[in-house]
Amino acid sequence: MFGLFKKKSEKEKLQEAYAAKLAEAHKMSTSNRTAADKLSAEAEEIAKKIDLLK
Repeated sequence: MFGLFKKKSEKEKLQEAYAAKLAEAHKMSTSNRTAADKLSAEAEEIAKKIDLLK
C-alpha cells in the first residue's frame, strides 16, 4: 500500500524491458526466426546495462 506511489528505479525499468523482449522473442521464434534473434540480441544489450548498474 505504501509503495503505491513509489517510482521505479532504472534497474526495475530495465528488468521489465528485458523480460518483455524475451517474451516477444519467444513468441516470434515460432514464425520468424530472424526477428526473434534480433529481439534476443536487444534483450542481451539490456542485460548488459542491468549488469553495469549492479
